Formats: sequence, structure tokens, C-alpha cells
Amino acid sequence: MDDTVLLGHGSGGSMMRRIIDEVFFEAYGSDELMQGNDAASLPAPGPNERIAYSTDSFVVTPHFFPGGNIGHLAVCGTVNDVATSGAVPQYLSCAFILEEGFPMEDLRKICATMAETAKEAGVRIVTGDTKVVNRGHGDGIYINTSGVGFIPEGVELGGQMIRPGDKILVSGTLGDHGITIMSCRESLNFSADIASDAAPLNGLIADVLAVAPSTRCFRDPTRGGIASTLNELAEQSGTDMVIDQDAVPVKPAVMGACEMLGYDVMQVANEGKMVCVVGAEDAEAALAAMRANKYGADAAIIGEVLEPSTPGSSRVSITTGFGGTRILDMLVGEQLPRIC
Repeated sequence: MDDTVLLGHGSGGSMMRRIIDEVFFEAYGSDELMQGNDAASLPAPGPNERIAYSTDSFVVTPHFFPGGNIGHLAVCGTVNDVATSGAVPQYLSCAFILEEGFPMEDLRKICATMAETAKEAGVRIVTGDTKVVNRGHGDGIYINTSGVGFIPEGVELGGQMIRPGDKILVSGTLGDHGITIMSCRESLNFSADIASDAAPLNGLIADVLAVAPSTRCFRDPTRGGIASTLNELAEQSGTDMVIDQDAVPVKPAVMGACEMLGYDVMQVANEGKMVCVVGAEDAEAALAAMRANKYGADAAIIGEVLEPSTPGSSRVSITTGFGGTRILDMLVGEQLPRIC
């Protein structure tokens, strides 16, 4: 374990996994927390009732970017985490850490956007907190949101449900958010407009569940990108996964930016995309449901789940356009800090 906290410990990759395992899980690893899903599934007072609960903090810089702002991101991120459990998101809390001198006009814009996004997602912001820190100690604004939803009876989702033979889907093009933030931060100009993909995806998830009863899990590939997400899912399920590179949807401008910057698009953060694993018999129905939703027009089936090649271990690989195969690893270190 490292002696001090590093930026890489918030990357979504192997360094973040290490601090979670060796610090947080070791200190207070409850059964629910150890499952490693985006939202905890908790018992409710009534028979057969369950609550989904999740929390997330947002420190993205810049605070405003094409396609949204830190407030839009905060609502979408927590709504999506709750929805991955199959729950219907209902309520959000919102806590602000504000730096002295932050423009009140910007705060009003961020709050207005949060209200609009919550309305679209069908959730209510019902409680919150505000703290202000000294000038120079907070970088403007940080936001924490927590979310609560109710899981319908009979719905059981999670990485542990994945089985060999299942198909892997993604709801749209990869890398949009990460490249947008990088281009804003570094004042890069690309030939085509690129905007963040941040969006509330609870409606898309509900559409898939309605037509694909063999759905195993959903996961939003945020920090660490789809590479880290798939490695987490493979480890949770004890399986191997193989991805077809040619099937992965990526906008040409995003791919060009990744090539110019030396990034692997599979490791770039997304904030409005969902990975879905379903039984092979329901893959086409799930794909059609995604594509019928306004946030899933570019959805694709990108791979499948296999028996582990080595018992007791898991591996994710990707077949390249040249007919070869390479291992798709989790992100190591920090590719782009303050991405969400």
C-alpha cells in the first residue's frame, strides 16, 4: 500500500481498487459493501421490499463544459448508480462544499440545472447540506449526492449474476465525457464538436428490464472506462470476457482525439453510457429497447462472457481489427484527474 494518497487512488482503476480493498473494506467492509455494486441493495420493513442506496461525490473541473455542468453530472451520476440495481430512483440528497468567493450566479445556474435534470429523471431532491471553506481551500465547488430507490419484487441484479454465454451490450458511443473534459481543460480544438454524454439512464434501464428478463446486471463505465468496468464484472462473476473491437461504438472525433493524446478509448470515462450483460436469448430484445430510447441510439452488442480459461481467475480480452487479441487491463494510475 502507498504511504500517502495519490491522484491515482481516485482513477477508477487498479490503484483505486487497492485503496478500497486495503483501507475501506478492511475498516468497515459490510456484506452489502463487499458485493462491489454501484448501489447497495438493502432490506425494507415490508415483506419482499428492498431499497437501493448509493452515494457519490463530484469534483470535476471545469465546472461548466459542453453538454452539462457539475450539477447535471451530480444528479445523473447518482440516479444511474441507483438504477443499476434495477431500482426505481425516487429521492436524492445534495451536499455542497463551496469555496469563499465562488460566484453566486454560477451556483444558481448549477442548482437550476440540477432541478431540471432531477425532473427529467423523475426524482426529488429532498434534503441537503452546505459548507463553506476558506478562499483557496476548495477549488470553487464540490457536490455530494446520495440516492434512494425501490427495487421491484423479483428483480435481482449484480455482477455475481453473470454466466458464461451471456452477451455484453453498451448503450452508446464511448469516451465522449472524458475527451470533452480534457479538451476544455487543455483548450484543445478538434475539427468536430464533442460534448459530454452525461444523462439520466433510469428510463433506459427500465426499458431493457421490461423486455429482457434474463438481464444479469448494469454498470456505468465512469472512471477507468469500460475496461475497468468489465474487469470488475469479470472478477465478480469469476468469468472471462471477450470484446469485439470493431463492434464498440466510438465517434470518429473521439477516436481521433484519443489517438492524438495517446489514450485508450476503452479506459476513458463515460457519464451517460451503460454496460448491460444479458442472457444470449434476450440480447437482441435488449438492444432494440436501448436503441428505441433517446439515450441509446448508438447501442451495440460488443462481446460475450466465457468460461474462465484459468480456474479461479478472470480475464478480459479484446479482438482487434487486424485479427489479433490483446488483454484489456484495468486503468493503472490516473489518466485524467477530476473527471467527475
